[in-house]
Amino acid sequence: MKIIFDTLNIYYLPQYLPICDVLTKKGHKCIFVCYRSKNSEKDFSQSLNLPIKWVNDTSEARDFYVSEKADWIFFGNAFSHLEQIHAVSKTVQLGHGVGPKPSYYHKSRTPMTVRFIEGAMRLEKIKKLYPKDNFVQVGFSKLDPLFTGAETGLDIAKLGLDSSKQTILYAPTFNPSSLERFPDNWPKDFQQYNILIKPHTFTYTKKYYKKQRQKLAKWDKFTNTYVAQPSDISLLPFMASADILLSEASSTLFEFVALDKPVIVCDFYKLKWSYRGIFKYRFERRFGKDNVIYKDIGTHAQSYKALKNAIPHELKNPELCRAQRKQYTAEHVGPTDGLTSERIVDYLEKFSDPQP
Repeated sequence: MKIIFDTLNIYYLPQYLPICDVLTKKGHKCIFVCYRSKNSEKDFSQSLNLPIKWVNDTSEARDFYVSEKADWIFFGNAFSHLEQIHAVSKTVQLGHGVGPKPSYYHKSRTPMTVRFIEGAMRLEKIKKLYPKDNFVQVGFSKLDPLFTGAETGLDIAKLGLDSSKQTILYAPTFNPSSLERFPDNWPKDFQQYNILIKPHTFTYTKKYYKKQRQKLAKWDKFTNTYVAQPSDISLLPFMASADILLSEASSTLFEFVALDKPVIVCDFYKLKWSYRGIFKYRFERRFGKDNVIYKDIGTHAQSYKALKNAIPHELKNPELCRAQRKQYTAEHVGPTDGLTSERIVDYLEKFSDPQP
């Protein structure tokens, strides 16, 4: 088979790569279509050795797909030229996160041949929204390397950190973000721990988040801290190496609890001006009432001061919220056997008839 992965954003790659690995081992051909308008060719070429086709926009991608006539094309988001593509290929929709944003479900307004779903509750909800479409629960392919042990984590000592210390992972999203609410010297308050900081890709690439990058530069000066570089595409090595996760509205929270490790939800985030005051409805529309879903995933910190007390408490008592973590994993992440990518490839092979 010939499989194409529509890689609109570089951070889709951790979701695609485990599937690509299985496909390649079975003798299938994979191609990654990447967008110059969204991604740095330098970051791709330095970080990964992949068969890449660069395009400027979705129209150019569409023309390539129609000419290639692949068996399957993966999309991490909605795509506006499906009628032409479905004349020559089948399509897969595969989300890159498992958070509660309404956009997760609305991507399926334009149906693809199949959409692979992670957890049982997500499958139930999306079937109710789109009862005529084809959804198959398989799990969350991104985490396969963690569950199989293929991803062993970072070399802590090589990063200049102390391998005898416990490790905090701070993975803020770009919006709404708690990043700008953290003090400039916060690593100093946690000198007894290693600190790994892995921001969202947009923090590095969008001009709007200049102040966030300034914060990162200040934190990177502390000897107990490693700040991820733009070339650190995958969060998986960071999760494998960490004992606890701090975040706010990132789907990383759901991924981390699937490893049965504690999380702290930072409720002291900053909203863009376009989400504040009279524009608060925009925030509600984008993130929805499903944000209450974070309520029981772990301890919540209403301020940085509260976080200072919460981190040592959670690390000393990792069994807290274990039952909730198990429930969240079943409902949102799905099976944790490391075989999600295998299930996906089995489906592609089973339904690889050349007629879409």
